Amino acid sequence: MKEIERAAEIAGAWAAVSPTTRAEVITGVADALDAAGPSLIEIADAETKLGTARLSGELARTTFQLRLLAAGSGSVYDVRIDRADPSWPPGPRPELRRYRTAVGPVLVFAASNFPFAFSVAGGDTASAWAAGCPVVVKAHPGHPELSRRTASIIEEALGPWDAILGLVEGEAVGVEALRHPAIAAAAFTGSVAGGLALARIAAERPVPIPFHGELGSVNPVIVLPGAARARAAELAAGYAGSLTLGNGQFCTNPGLVFVPSESRFADLVAERLRGIPAVPFLNDRIASGFDAGAERLTGIQGMREVVSGPGARLLEIDLADFVPEAAEECFGPLGVVVRYSRLSDVLPVLSALPGQLTTTVHALPEESSEAEAEALRPVLAGRSGRILWGGWPTGVAVTAAMQHGGPFPATTSPASTSVGTAAVERFLRPVSYQDWPSHLLPEPLRDDNPWDVPQRFS
Repeated sequence: MKEIERAAEIAGAWAAVSPTTRAEVITGVADALDAAGPSLIEIADAETKLGTARLSGELARTTFQLRLLAAGSGSVYDVRIDRADPSWPPGPRPELRRYRTAVGPVLVFAASNFPFAFSVAGGDTASAWAAGCPVVVKAHPGHPELSRRTASIIEEALGPWDAILGLVEGEAVGVEALRHPAIAAAAFTGSVAGGLALARIAAERPVPIPFHGELGSVNPVIVLPGAARARAAELAAGYAGSLTLGNGQFCTNPGLVFVPSESRFADLVAERLRGIPAVPFLNDRIASGFDAGAERLTGIQGMREVVSGPGARLLEIDLADFVPEAAEECFGPLGVVVRYSRLSDVLPVLSALPGQLTTTVHALPEESSEAEAEALRPVLAGRSGRILWGGWPTGVAVTAAMQHGGPFPATTSPASTSVGTAAVERFLRPVSYQDWPSHLLPEPLRDDNPWDVPQRFS
């Protein structure tokens, strides 16, 4: 496959360039995408029907994260230098110099629901580039023309570095690329079924590779009694807005919410949802999957329909009737309200949930000191990668402390994130040099530190 072969040929050179040069190249891509913004947004809207306002914001996020990751590329090396110490217990210590370097060519599977931010020039590509890895993107069939045009603009902006981006299309071609021996890691955003199938292929290769899959999540929300009484209308409005944002086609969509039994939360949310018009799904496959998922959830014993569509759906069930199947993701604007009598009864249910990207607590300030509220934190931390106190999970900031990942099956690699500057760490591996002459070491490890990267000594 020529795209992978070109990536393999340039991998060593791209990994060896200075952080300054790498940042200039990546920033040049961001500038080119911004300049082409109006035409790209027009193509994206024709293919996805997401609307120019949403797509304009997403393109701005895409170029922002390119620049953010480019600016931090000098800090990716995590240089640690141990000076030789003959008195080190239990025996003499040699001089050791450790840093992180690029793993090699990365295969990125683009997502359907973010045609810019998780596609050709999205966060996976940006973080792999910042780590020093060339990228081959498997385009998503939901926006093929946009993918080709984006790749064309990037390749022109890259100039002599154009081989650090390749574009391939087709499901079978994507699988073939994943099996290619030159691919060193892969990143994926999509369905649980699709992600697990690809993860198995990555694991069963003659030389297995890391597969960083962001799969599915229902992102549970827990409303404490005081908040449910004092802020019912506000919370219902916030939940309805978060549930239907982007027609519910976000991996952080809050599909499960626990509320006190006496609360009118479901009725208040229903009033809001009935006033929100139905909008098209990204494609027919997602639409049919949503209908099938809604039918499956509605068929659970004890489940009641509060809002049946068209558009958003809202279901309700008592905690006593709750079964694990009620926590399965239905990708789209569908929420399941779970009514509980005692918060203590919710804790074991939360503990038994599969891994999630996010969990959220809504409570009054005075409720934060209650023993049951305090007991929530370790339970939620054990089940999710990001834990919110207030707010709604559909906003994912691109920043240093963001964690967009969680225990399986939310992701296949719970120790990593696919959003924020820490996303670069997925595409790096550590190497340690023992007693090497300084002038023969990679630049980040040398005594003269020509790239001026952070170095830690001990």
